[in-house]
Amino acid sequence: MLSGMSEQPTRSNHPTMAELRAVSQPETVLGRRNSEHWAGALYLRKGSIYITRVLLPTGISANAVTWWIAILGLLAAAVLILPGWWPFLVCAIVIQLSIMIDCTDGEIARWRGQSSAAGVYIDRICHYLTETALPIGFGIHLDGGLGHLGGWTIIGMATGILVLLKKAFGDLVHVARTYQGWPKLSEDAELAAPRSSGLRSLRGLLRFFPFFRAFGAIEYSLILLVFATVDVILRLAGIEAPIGGAGAGAALGSEFILRIWAIAALPLAALTAGGYLLSILVSSRLRPPAETA
Repeated sequence: MLSGMSEQPTRSNHPTMAELRAVSQPETVLGRRNSEHWAGALYLRKGSIYITRVLLPTGISANAVTWWIAILGLLAAAVLILPGWWPFLVCAIVIQLSIMIDCTDGEIARWRGQSSAAGVYIDRICHYLTETALPIGFGIHLDGGLGHLGGWTIIGMATGILVLLKKAFGDLVHVARTYQGWPKLSEDAELAAPRSSGLRSLRGLLRFFPFFRAFGAIEYSLILLVFATVDVILRLAGIEAPIGGAGAGAALGSEFILRIWAIAALPLAALTAGGYLLSILVSSRLRPPAETA
């Protein structure tokens, strides 16, 4: 969604695709360093523009469209609770649609020349809910469903809380700057870079091991789908026990790879949240604008 609060003269609700792309998908949007998801630039916006064109004549507001990000995200997390492999496939597909809708709401707002602080706020809520709910749904799945809540659910909840904290750390930068009366933070890479040369080098190395991206909704759902598929292959090969059973001669328990990921994800989420907080504190994001000019 767009920031601020403004409205411009209304355009036609039946634009050509060329007209719609020129206004709703300008290069200034597609080339954003932080705000544009890699999947958006790679393929999602190729589909979102068609959804935008279908929705424009309905008169639905951009903010109403934004709420569907959370609806679909929570649906994806709820599906994860169910047993078997197919919930991971459905979850990944629904999350793709959710993020495509995340592209669509802004495209509608840009076409109509509207911007809304409420839209930004709703967008943040939707992403907080989705990215927190996915690890929780996954943990419940590993415990065997809502009737068997246990240790895996606790691990999922702890992971979800850490994901939530990491997102809050980023948004609190904008809160702190607003309290100080400073201008909106730009997407200048230099502002986000650590002031220490040693930390800059470490940050550069992390680009080759981007584990911190694993907890975005798209990335997390795709990781789960890949690991769930590996588990299926191992079960078919007789290496892994079937779900809910003790396979005779199976070397590994059921959903072994998924359980390894659940265990690994918790410290990775903690490292991601802690590392992000440190990166904020050692960068120029919380320094007075005069010192960063």
